Amino acid sequence: MNSFLKKSELSLPQNKSIHFELPKDLECSRPTEERGIQRDDVRLLVSHYQDDQFSHTQFNSIADHLLPGDVLVVNTSGTLPAALSATNEEGLDLRVHLSTQRSEDFWVVEIRAVLPSGKTQRYHGGKPQEHLKLADGGSLELVQAYYKDEKEDQHLRLWIARFHLEEKLMDYLDQYGKAIRYGYVSKNYPLSYYQTAFAQEMGSAEMPSAGRAFTDHLVTQLVSKGVIFAPILLHTGVASLELEERPYEEFFRVAQTTAQLVNLARAEGRRVIAVGTTAIRALESVTNRYGETQGGEGWTNTFITPERGLFGIDGLITGFHEPKASHLLMLETLTGRRHLEISYQAALEAKYLWHEFGDLHLILP
Repeated sequence: MNSFLKKSELSLPQNKSIHFELPKDLECSRPTEERGIQRDDVRLLVSHYQDDQFSHTQFNSIADHLLPGDVLVVNTSGTLPAALSATNEEGLDLRVHLSTQRSEDFWVVEIRAVLPSGKTQRYHGGKPQEHLKLADGGSLELVQAYYKDEKEDQHLRLWIARFHLEEKLMDYLDQYGKAIRYGYVSKNYPLSYYQTAFAQEMGSAEMPSAGRAFTDHLVTQLVSKGVIFAPILLHTGVASLELEERPYEEFFRVAQTTAQLVNLARAEGRRVIAVGTTAIRALESVTNRYGETQGGEGWTNTFITPERGLFGIDGLITGFHEPKASHLLMLETLTGRRHLEISYQAALEAKYLWHEFGDLHLILP
């Protein structure tokens, strides 16, 4: 089992991510389907980090800001119904969030306590070899803590766990699982609300949400303009990271054809724009310091910070990230701290919506 526990690529950097106050009314609690608009009707903040220019528009007008030959790197991972109800040996109501599959039998999971309100919070109970009860006579065995480091473990408690079920896990999830949701979302929505137009291979605990606003019509429009889509795969783990916690290992795949598209674009001076932080993480995992990308797959512990640098992309389409989220360090690496601070101030003043159902940010040179 110890082979599952790998050292972090580097420790949390000394400089901290930007901090700001996020008003509750900017936390988007309902998907576009519930708000009576199309997915590509969400708002779009366009910012240029080389000259700090901004514009406000709708996502369905993104073609106005992209050029023929731009390469959009998109994540083709589909979202699992990764939340399961459970109880511990004392009868406490818990929620199991599947994160990443490490082998045929073992998963990394997060256990959360269910509050009387129905919301969940981090649960630091549990012990090795404890069995949690699941629906229909199933159980989940907590084999060992994922983190060896006590400092990491005291924040995000993850377990390597094994399911004991009468049927295949994916069939069980289809019957009993739900999409992971957090306190700002008031009810469960169909899993289809958590799938993007690019989803091909199921495996993400949470939606690669930067791709949610792309519709088939918009993709066709962009292809007609000469924008190139380059697929990668990264199965996202649970994203309930707080207090500048570093992301943990996730499975990725970058095809050689995608690597060739990216390399050719860079050689010809065309822009490479990642759709989401997951796409950046996958691409950076196979890109060297000279900007040369090669195909590959495996488990990435790449943590992108200003100290590390970015080598494979020029721009990014992303949602708005919570205060102190480690993803903000990735954005700062691309834009510089000053541009990130003023772009987030602009988003707050214009009342853009946060989280996976919210508005988007197109970051360009």
